[in-house]
Amino acid sequence: MLQPSPSPTAGLRGDYSRMQADWTVPQDPRRYGAEEQDIWRTLLRRQSGLARQHACPQFLGGLAQLDIDERIPDFGRVSDALARRTGWRVVGVPGLIPDDAFYGHLAHRRFPVTVWIRRRDELDYLVEPDLFHDFFGHVPLLADPVFADYMQAYGQRGVEAGAANIHRLARLYWYTVEFGLIRSEEGVKVFGAGIISSAKETLYAIGSPVPARVAFDAGRVMRTAYEIDKLQRTYFVLDDFRQLFDATQVDFPPLYATLARQPEIPTGTVLPHERLIAAAALPQAA
Repeated sequence: MLQPSPSPTAGLRGDYSRMQADWTVPQDPRRYGAEEQDIWRTLLRRQSGLARQHACPQFLGGLAQLDIDERIPDFGRVSDALARRTGWRVVGVPGLIPDDAFYGHLAHRRFPVTVWIRRRDELDYLVEPDLFHDFFGHVPLLADPVFADYMQAYGQRGVEAGAANIHRLARLYWYTVEFGLIRSEEGVKVFGAGIISSAKETLYAIGSPVPARVAFDAGRVMRTAYEIDKLQRTYFVLDDFRQLFDATQVDFPPLYATLARQPEIPTGTVLPHERLIAAAALPQAA
């Protein structure tokens, strides 16, 4: 997500010349060449294997329901399937878009997905989110009714937040939608797209003894800083997705006022009496 600026696309990857007023662009699934299809297939095989071990059941269910296969998905076909389940659609965008456009799409149950895919030398890391991150990481969970409702409610709160508070709301997205963990009958599982689309971060988030895994509390999350270019030092662990949806149903203006009077919490900090969740016993974790 980006803050609006006089030149919001300056320095960004992606072709912004043909976008509509709402920042969307058409996706033509026929335009992807053999190299791009092979990159998708390579990433899908690797991350699907890790997801079967470490992703939450809701993510795996969405992956199966949407019938995501080894060709770059057709956004229109997937949108039709999603709409029948939860009323969501996928819309193509040229890359990162401003906050107001992003939140507006979410509020209307439209998820923006970048239309370009990374290069082969970027399989393990790239700065801007691409088609694989946006689609594989985010779209399967939109088939889950509770998570789908959270995403729309989050978008509505974003539309309402205003410039003074948007950074706090961005932290809620970062630590849940991008880097969230959740309890399951089989232990702690991954649901955040930033984790689930990265082989290194998946194993690190689940098994490394380094990061703090903290029981989810929305106010705590919104006070906690994050770093965009490093493995996370703090993860927040949900009990279930209903807890996440409920976090968007509070009266936000008084919450913002309370948070403004409280100190920021550096990433990696463990507060007194904080409930921590242990790492899984994974010999291959970092």
